[in-house]
Amino acid sequence: MNFSISKYLNSYTEAAPLAVFRICFGIMMFASIVRFWMNGWIEKLYIAPDFHFSYYGFEWVKPLGDFTYLLFIICGVAALFVAAGYKYRIAIITFFLSFTYIELMDKTTYLNHYYFISILSFLLIFLPANAYFSLDAWKDPQKAFQKIPRWCIDSIKLLLGIVYFYAGLAKLNSDWLLKAMPLKIWLPSKYDLPLLGDLMQQDWLHYAFSWSGMLYDLLIPFFLLYKRTRLVAFLAVIVFHVMTRVLFPIGMFPYIMIVSALIFFSPAVHHKILSKLSSILKITKSRFDNNRLLFRKPAERKFVTSVVVVFFVIQLLFPWRYLFYPGELFWTEEGFRFSWRVMLMEKAGYAEFKVVDAETGKRFYVDNSDFLTPFQEKQMSFQPDFILEYAHFLAEHFRKDGHENIEIYVDSYVGLNGRKSAPYINPEVNLLNFADSFEHKTFILPFEDEIKGL
Repeated sequence: MNFSISKYLNSYTEAAPLAVFRICFGIMMFASIVRFWMNGWIEKLYIAPDFHFSYYGFEWVKPLGDFTYLLFIICGVAALFVAAGYKYRIAIITFFLSFTYIELMDKTTYLNHYYFISILSFLLIFLPANAYFSLDAWKDPQKAFQKIPRWCIDSIKLLLGIVYFYAGLAKLNSDWLLKAMPLKIWLPSKYDLPLLGDLMQQDWLHYAFSWSGMLYDLLIPFFLLYKRTRLVAFLAVIVFHVMTRVLFPIGMFPYIMIVSALIFFSPAVHHKILSKLSSILKITKSRFDNNRLLFRKPAERKFVTSVVVVFFVIQLLFPWRYLFYPGELFWTEEGFRFSWRVMLMEKAGYAEFKVVDAETGKRFYVDNSDFLTPFQEKQMSFQPDFILEYAHFLAEHFRKDGHENIEIYVDSYVGLNGRKSAPYINPEVNLLNFADSFEHKTFILPFEDEIKGL
């Protein structure tokens, strides 16, 4: 076993696939930043709101006022530098830090693909993505290598495989497979789609999409790995992600996954891509074809491989943390985020907060629109950590207004995947008696149903 691992770590392959991946990743990220800016979302999501929901442990990460625009500029410029392979190590570290800071500024905007970009950019810090077809390699031949360790390519394949396979495992539940939920709620609203509108109303299509989505996620990594099925699998990737882009507003993520799947193709395919790009840019590709192998010093090699191994151990284990919490995951959402559970539920909530003077018993109710945007209020209404954080914010706000001996209670109801709304948070519990933590939130009322599955 040790000999096999050692042999693998010492095997080499062409650097062209990693170079193509770097270029596509950088361009996609730059386009995403521009799109975010042009749609006015920086102002709407990060500057206009008076209050921002924080991730536990990252409460110190806050929007920077008008300087938030500067943060996006830095992130966008870093993405371009990554694409060009210029000052690559500084560029990818800058991109990782700036993008992750943006992601952490407000929990309301959480999306699985933001998390994917963060961990992917972290992984790219430790990969020699500038070794081939980059400005770094062009300017300094000593940094140019045509061949790199095979694991550098395989690590990206593994990360993509984890994302897909875990998303498929998450779909092995009774709501998704036996009730076609939440697709049965979402798809009929697409009645205005040309040619497809009428089909979106059909029950059989909802089940077909549910089952095919599950099978796609579970199997696509393996079909992409196998040479004989790779081309057909890549076409399936295109069809699947174009379809999800048409049906759902999920931004650049489908295109990111399509171009990322190119990493599974042979180096010959990537050399053709780079040759085409060379002709467009009018540069000499042969300058990079030096047949040099990238060798790292033993200490550096040990450090890099150790970091990458730890990284993947975390990626493999972290999504399973929900098993340590009691109750239904879709109801409590404890361990739900960062686990590749993509578009699995439709929740709608209602939360009315009551502020009580513990000494006099006097009380008044809060108008959430005084403090939250409609999007923030929607997200808060069905997520317990949001509700708890908001309760503490309200207490701090009203204390500053001169109210003392405050207690905060909430009347809340949540509907999950087409079920009738049910009481969500214990209305008799003073939320100020709880601090946010990784512990189970005992103020969440039990889920009066069962969802079978992983």
